[in-house]
Amino acid sequence: MRHAHSLKVGPVGFRIGSDRAEPPAQLRALYAGYPAADVPDFTVRLAAPRPWRRWLRPQVAIGGDLTLPGAVPLPLAQGLLAAEMAMNLQVALGWRRHLLLHASVVERDGRAVVMTGESGAGKSTLAALLMGQGWRLLGDEFAMLAPDTGLLHPHPRLVSLKNESVAAVAAAIPDATWGPWLRATPKGDIRHLVPDARSRVLADVPARPALLLFPRFGAAFATRRMLPSEAFVRLTQASTNYVNLAELGFLALTSFVRQVPAIAVDYPDGVTGVRAVEDLCAAL
Repeated sequence: MRHAHSLKVGPVGFRIGSDRAEPPAQLRALYAGYPAADVPDFTVRLAAPRPWRRWLRPQVAIGGDLTLPGAVPLPLAQGLLAAEMAMNLQVALGWRRHLLLHASVVERDGRAVVMTGESGAGKSTLAALLMGQGWRLLGDEFAMLAPDTGLLHPHPRLVSLKNESVAAVAAAIPDATWGPWLRATPKGDIRHLVPDARSRVLADVPARPALLLFPRFGAAFATRRMLPSEAFVRLTQASTNYVNLAELGFLALTSFVRQVPAIAVDYPDGVTGVRAVEDLCAAL
């Protein structure tokens, strides 16, 4: 396509092509410093669904090596979101080197905390706030678990924050780098947070999982230890490639839940959530 940008995030390489210059230009600015992908694992294509949609109320349709039928085009003003969604889709449907868990992951002192849960549970906001407290961000969208070593490999893409979470994180990390406001998207008002320099520099350094958390934002503070059996069932639902990995995925996930303690955490606000994560890690 006429406009393209190549980048490598952790183990995954992308080539993003577009018939308009704006989405690749935004990616180039926000992923500045990330290495180029010599041989991309996936190609993303962003193009107007109809020729006239390049100029009349411009739109971009999400495409690439792997697609979902019936994906709704987005306005060109939300081209950055379209690119991020398309990259997520390629990894979710096509990646096989690691067991993928839909989760945010942070690390400190070599120990990684995996946070997973339903949309709105607050895992992205919590990961961003922890990054502001000196934790390394391994990823916001995917936890990449290596079946052979049990290590978590970084995939530090932009952190997608919604609505009131943006103000909370901006107040906690005043020197953060942000993408533009994307208003009235299908997920609400969104802004993308760029991972800090340390998270980007250490994007090839894996970490040992130490704690599995199931956070829930907006409730009175409470914690509950979770049995490995319950954690296993929940994580099979949170994985995009568990079935495709077959026995390898089963063995990797079984080993993970047996070795990593799982805790459900309810918390009313970000300050309480950050303190809970740090206290739980200190008690390990």
